[in-house]
Amino acid sequence: MRKRIVLLLLILTTISIVANSQIGGRGAYTFLNLPFTPRSAALGSKTVTLDETDAGVVLTNPAHLNHELHNHVELSYVSYFADIQYGLVSYFRDKGKIGTFGLAIQYVNYGNFIEADATGQITGKFSGSDMAINLIYAKTFDSLVTVGVNVKPIYSHLEVYKSFGVCADIGISFTSREKLFSAGLVARNIGTMLKSYTPHTRENLPFEIMASISQKLQHAPFRFVGTFQQLQTANLHYSRPETSTSFFGDEVQISPSTFGRVGNEIISHLILGVEFVPIKNFYLRGGYNFQRRNELKIEERTSFVGFSWGVGIKLKKVNINYSRATYHLAGASNHFSVSTNLSNFL
Repeated sequence: MRKRIVLLLLILTTISIVANSQIGGRGAYTFLNLPFTPRSAALGSKTVTLDETDAGVVLTNPAHLNHELHNHVELSYVSYFADIQYGLVSYFRDKGKIGTFGLAIQYVNYGNFIEADATGQITGKFSGSDMAINLIYAKTFDSLVTVGVNVKPIYSHLEVYKSFGVCADIGISFTSREKLFSAGLVARNIGTMLKSYTPHTRENLPFEIMASISQKLQHAPFRFVGTFQQLQTANLHYSRPETSTSFFGDEVQISPSTFGRVGNEIISHLILGVEFVPIKNFYLRGGYNFQRRNELKIEERTSFVGFSWGVGIKLKKVNINYSRATYHLAGASNHFSVSTNLSNFL
């Protein structure tokens, strides 16, 4: 078992070295990095591991899948910006010693657009959408360590342009015997375009490496989650130009110190989340995404940009979750999900 785990870690390390560092706006199929479930969105948008099972985390790290999600089904819907809507449906099945399998379908509907020619004459309407099928498999070793893989065929349709692609996620997860601490590492969206939108315009996929830890307090109703995103690049922080006036009245651009640059890079990679469980089966969640706040805030009015929150209720047979994430002063995204274990109805 140890040899297999070491081999997986070597594979993830090699991928991080040879892969292109893709961040926002530099790759196709970026919808794959959207937070598709309320719990992930409430905890800052990306969660690689938790100390308890959660279908939404499986979509980010396939190694989070285990037998506890057997016969579990979840439906998720998100009201995004500019009439964009997207959602998820997932189902999981455990096969004992063979491992656990999962199927999830992601879709994004970008709505209708006005079509016009070069002169501005309106000629009609067009639409756009993306879809990915997640084929997930995970195997648990010694009840503590789980490895998983998620193969994702992708279809994208933007006006008359169509594209096909395929990618995979490879992850590893560890959970303590006390079920209080967990850690995870995943390399996501390793793949390529099979058919580009137009000839000779093949694009890279939004490859990303993430690591996360989760700690639940034994004698207090709190769970803390810390995630490091975009570990494949050390150039993530966006620095706004800062100037000062010299003795002669000229504007001089201020360069941050080495310590400041390193500190900014660290916090840009960091996402923090916390869960509060005041009573059994009732969750209050909050998160803070440093990169989102830095890139999308308006200096004159920062407001709650970068913050997110949510609530979850576990009823007898159905789990209901809602969250809201603030991206900009222009608005926020609203996330809803309903999940259940079909075994409860048999």
